[in-house]
Amino acid sequence: MSAISPPPRADRKSHSFSHHGVTISDPYAWLKDPSYPEVKDAEILAYLKDENDYYKQHMAPLQGQIDTLFAEFKAAQPTQDASVPYEKNGYWYQWRYAEDAQYRAWFRAPSDCATAWQLLLDEAELAQGKEYFKLGALSVSPDGTMLAYSSDTDGSERYSLNIIDLATRKAIGEPIRNTLDSPVWSARSDALLYTLVSEEWRPYQVWHHQIGNSQDSLIYQEQDSSFFVSIELSQSEQFIFLSAGGHTHNEVFFLPRAELASDLTLINPRRADHEYHVDHQDDHFIIRSNLNHPNFDIFRTPVGAPSQTHWHLIVPGSKSCYLTGHLALSNYLIVEERIDGLDQIRVINQAGKEHYIEWPELSYQVGLAVNPNYDCEVLRLHYTSMVTPSTQYAYDIASQQLNSLKVQAIPSGYEPTEFTTTRIEAPSQDGHHIPISLVHHIDTPIDGSAPLYLYGYGAYGIAIAPTFSASRLSLLRRGFIFAIAHIRGGDDLGYQWYLDGKLDKRTNTFTDFVDCAHYLIHKKYTSAGRLAIAGGSAGGELMGAVVNLAPQLWGAVAAHVPFVDVLNTMLDDQLPLTPLEWPEWGNPIEDANAFQLIQSYSPYDQLVEQSYPPMMVTAGLNDPRVTYWEPAKYVAKLRHVKQDTNVLLLKTNMGAGHGGQSGRFDSLVELAEEYAFFIDIL
Repeated sequence: MSAISPPPRADRKSHSFSHHGVTISDPYAWLKDPSYPEVKDAEILAYLKDENDYYKQHMAPLQGQIDTLFAEFKAAQPTQDASVPYEKNGYWYQWRYAEDAQYRAWFRAPSDCATAWQLLLDEAELAQGKEYFKLGALSVSPDGTMLAYSSDTDGSERYSLNIIDLATRKAIGEPIRNTLDSPVWSARSDALLYTLVSEEWRPYQVWHHQIGNSQDSLIYQEQDSSFFVSIELSQSEQFIFLSAGGHTHNEVFFLPRAELASDLTLINPRRADHEYHVDHQDDHFIIRSNLNHPNFDIFRTPVGAPSQTHWHLIVPGSKSCYLTGHLALSNYLIVEERIDGLDQIRVINQAGKEHYIEWPELSYQVGLAVNPNYDCEVLRLHYTSMVTPSTQYAYDIASQQLNSLKVQAIPSGYEPTEFTTTRIEAPSQDGHHIPISLVHHIDTPIDGSAPLYLYGYGAYGIAIAPTFSASRLSLLRRGFIFAIAHIRGGDDLGYQWYLDGKLDKRTNTFTDFVDCAHYLIHKKYTSAGRLAIAGGSAGGELMGAVVNLAPQLWGAVAAHVPFVDVLNTMLDDQLPLTPLEWPEWGNPIEDANAFQLIQSYSPYDQLVEQSYPPMMVTAGLNDPRVTYWEPAKYVAKLRHVKQDTNVLLLKTNMGAGHGGQSGRFDSLVELAEEYAFFIDIL
């Protein structure tokens, strides 16, 4: 270790700004390249390279552990794999991983000859020679003759949309650049709709592309810089829905799929704090809305009278019953719910008779799998728990029978009875009870001696489910306990749980996490200094905040693409996500109270001269969500103020974005590095 060079030190350059009468000095502001999204400043690139070199030097002695972990991860993955085929428009569809392949190949076979598989698309071929590759859309035209697919080759999430003739394999027209999400084909397969992103990476336009015509027509443009647009096909395939909205409210338009040239019809105009989602069944739209209840209700309204005045309540939400999704089939309404924090699937027939699907475990995740057809009597579901590998079921609605279609294979071996999972509740500072999901090997002592990996997110109303991970077995078999803190800011216990962790209540998220750590120590699951904590993106903000709040608790920290320069980002309305994010964090440009609150917890702004735990921080040069300079500035400032000799690492993926490396095995290398970092320290 003595051969490792001193850590890089970024220059401090005088820079300050003032808002609401407050002047802030930011000596690392220069790390933001003014030409972004291009990054070409030689000094910035040199600093990131120095940090990457230092990262490699520090991790080099751990390479044996990294290799061992990666080998275990890979051995727990099938060398070959395939999805459960599904049938659509006269064909069976399936993806497959060839032996040790990083990327999937996509196939189809005629419905009447399920053995005559034909290659649709080979991701490996498209990814060849590229540092990064991610498939976006993959959509076959209704008549089965054309394929629309999109790909991202640098992690910037600006996808190029291609259309090919499946008979000749030749391209139809030129690629369409800067798209996002999946296109929607017309009923006659002669046109499609797609979304475009702006220079700031905001999906703001919907275009109509007629096959064979090089001149596309704009059908919608969103002027509000805080709104994104998206398009979706109804389950019945009769309507296309265009949604424009942000984190807290939206509005939805529709047009018949058979007439893409027709005018858009608004269902209900946007209003503050009203979020709604639409599907179609018979002559009605089925609408899930939080108009009257924060946990949502479901309404029915005639297609010819879609406005709110005609909505008829059919499924009420409640304080304990949170309606998280719905799917309208020809004979049933499927409702995804969370009751007292536990996933449920409710089936309601046309006569209003309903039942819930029963599950054998006390803690799990269940949701809808691929269900492509409207006239469906067998529902496909995805199920998992912290000790149950991912399982796909076919649920016969009439007989109420579950049939397993596929269970996640673990070739290296797995015996569920060797592990145990439980759910406890930690008391918060303000009297709430924060759920914690735990899993560990049955031989792991619960006496405070075990290292514990605590994960958290806590933002955007995203629940972190208690799911299975084959890679996690490597930690559990080494005596780690793994825990998820279901903190406020997520919607684990309902929509109010989310509301209680945003805007002026944002700090509840951070104190909840610390309270969970204290409770785990109190219950002898671990002890102070034996906790490894990790989170990414908004979860990376969480890591930065709790490191400032209680640095003595944490033995090691991994902050992936962390949103840590919160104040500066929320003050920059030219960044792609900033206006969209104001309803989540507050608008410090216009609101002095929001400015003061964000400054009070922004991890970058709150770094002070004290000791900090060992930390691993990652970034993506092409990341459009959390820009590379946030983690870079954070590490640079932390190196300047930290009063300890604990290791601090920054790794920037120079050819990737928010999700890190692509490829099913390359991504496991990064996980092996994180685990080796934790194991080495703890």
